[in-house]
Amino acid sequence: MAQQHGIIVLIDVDNALRSRSLDGNAYWFDNMRFLGSTGEGTRSLVTIVPGAYFLDGSQATEQVLNWLPAALGAIPPTVPRNYLAEQARQSDREALAGLADLGGDAGSGDLERLREQVGRRARRPRGRGSRSVTTGKVLDVTGQVAGADAAAYNYPTPVITDITGPAVSEKIMYPAQYASPDMVYDGWYWAATVDTSRPGVYPYTMHVQLHELVERDAELVWESVDLTCESALKIINDPKRNAFTGAGVGPLPVPAVPPGP
Repeated sequence: MAQQHGIIVLIDVDNALRSRSLDGNAYWFDNMRFLGSTGEGTRSLVTIVPGAYFLDGSQATEQVLNWLPAALGAIPPTVPRNYLAEQARQSDREALAGLADLGGDAGSGDLERLREQVGRRARRPRGRGSRSVTTGKVLDVTGQVAGADAAAYNYPTPVITDITGPAVSEKIMYPAQYASPDMVYDGWYWAATVDTSRPGVYPYTMHVQLHELVERDAELVWESVDLTCESALKIINDPKRNAFTGAGVGPLPVPAVPPGP
């Protein structure tokens, strides 16, 4: 069975949009540090891909990479799938109840309070990546509906749109986007199989789409911004070993005679 490598790309969306660059605004993590991955939590992650050969010299199975993007300072992607939509509907219900309580005696201050309660709406972007924006309401970083004076917005989850570079062009890895019943990432994720028969270091480029809240024609719009960041794979030819015994892959060694006291 192929070994699964998880790679998380944590992006500081606010700073990345300001500088129009992911340089210094993308932080990479994987689950292979114990085997030698370097640059954990920085922009210079080198992911170790082990297990090129079994102890007998035969070719081992290919490895599988899985990439998951996340936004720094945003609502965690692990909240319930309908969280954003529920927050938007709840704000509408509260505003309607407040309007009914005011009746015909609403003053300017009351109306302004209701506007804040209703929050702001933004049109969804068109084209690729639009599935990451799950509601028309704009939320702040605490998950509440944002009014006109919100200091920080909750940005939609970054969207991986492509993976290129030497690791792909030299046919070291074969990336593709897959559908999944896991709705944490809108039912889509990027994965790749890796050819472990050619040890070496192979860089690759990740293409990421962010969404920026802008005003166009007197309305708010989530506009897409396409950026790139770099990482690398290091394929090693160390044989696969049993993590418990340090020996080759196979049954756990059981002594014929139980050890003495």
